[in-house]
Amino acid sequence: MSETNLSTTTTTTKYPCPLRILSFNEEDHTHELDENALAELLLDPRYADKKVALVSVAGAFRKGKSFILNFFLRYLTWREEGDESTDWLTSADKLEGFSWRGGADRDTNGMLIWSRPFLIKDRNNEDVVVLLMDTQGAFDTLSTVKDCATIFALSTMLSSVQIYNISQNIQEDDLQHLQLFTEYGKLALEESSGKPFQQLLFLVRDWSYPYDADYGFLGGEQILSKRIEVHEKMHPELRQLREQIRTSFDEISCFLMPHPGLKVAQNPVFRGELEGCFFFFLNITFTCDI
Repeated sequence: MSETNLSTTTTTTKYPCPLRILSFNEEDHTHELDENALAELLLDPRYADKKVALVSVAGAFRKGKSFILNFFLRYLTWREEGDESTDWLTSADKLEGFSWRGGADRDTNGMLIWSRPFLIKDRNNEDVVVLLMDTQGAFDTLSTVKDCATIFALSTMLSSVQIYNISQNIQEDDLQHLQLFTEYGKLALEESSGKPFQQLLFLVRDWSYPYDADYGFLGGEQILSKRIEVHEKMHPELRQLREQIRTSFDEISCFLMPHPGLKVAQNPVFRGELEGCFFFFLNITFTCDI
């Protein structure tokens, strides 16, 4: 990985925007770190000597990572402002923030952090600086497995909460990819004591089996316990995979989210407006103990 100055395209501006701290070069498959943009964000004296929570979303490309991050932006803005007279979710405004769009081609390149940290109170009424990070989707036609693993491992090492964004169900290949990606990170952190990573959240999008497990965290816990359960009759390879995942994170959870409806999924000009369309969205709140 090389370092470069990309300040002409990523330096913070008067208005909040995504900062590209890591760029991916598709021609030679290298990653370039923008130290200037990262320093401008992290060395801001307004956030000095405060606890920090970094929430990252990673997973396959074209699965709505940037889309859901913009709901987090909307929620955190509402929470920081403390305006309880409004409903943050049902705003008629278009969904803006991290770049997102419909379609089948990749939209996000590298790793991006929102340029304005959010200062909120945690459960102990202490100030916590919350950062949101978007990552390039894995398994597109331009990235190798190593490229995907690099992005996922870096984001997992940095994050307080790593959201593993997957579609419809937790499948065996999802667990295999997670094991592969986290192994890269564990190699870089091999001298650390304890578990190398903090929180992992499986975010299962378009969950279609509420009769098996209800939407939300309670249903997610039911599905997660089944998928990572270890028992004596299990093949050693499958058992080892699950044990490695369990020992890699301090906390693992799962959230089941319903499909937003065909009016959203098949509308090429949909920009996140909730009014006038079927959109069942559940309130997700992340509490980070730092």
